[in-house]
Amino acid sequence: MARITVHLHGTPKEKANRELIQMYSQRLVARGIRIEYHSDKLSLEAYVALLEKKKGVLVYMDEGGEILDSIQFSKRVSDWNIAGEETHIAIGPAQGWPPNGMSKHAQRLSLSKMTFPHELASVLLVEQLYRATEILRGTAYHKA
Repeated sequence: MARITVHLHGTPKEKANRELIQMYSQRLVARGIRIEYHSDKLSLEAYVALLEKKKGVLVYMDEGGEILDSIQFSKRVSDWNIAGEETHIAIGPAQGWPPNGMSKHAQRLSLSKMTFPHELASVLLVEQLYRATEILRGTAYHKA
């Protein structure tokens, strides 16, 4: 199974969001998924440059990205694992991603047609990753 890394711009300031991310992070670590926090003092350009240097699949969570339901997302997670490459999923900073300057080869996914604060989007992403792993394992966690 390939490793998936979720990149977050800064540690969530809201205690409730931090605790939820930590809870899902603990559940995900056994499944090869980890959370990496990057200093919120990094400029947007520096954050993008750091991500663009990563080897493997790069996925930007972006409101204009492809929208998947939970089952489709679990299949994407499975595809990333089967490919055997590192997968890097990045949540942007509060101001969002720059309109240009990001590689064309990177994938773009959206959590919803709605817009969420980046800290809440981080919680939603790690929960959906956990849900995807549970769907792939065939557990009763996903009740659709």
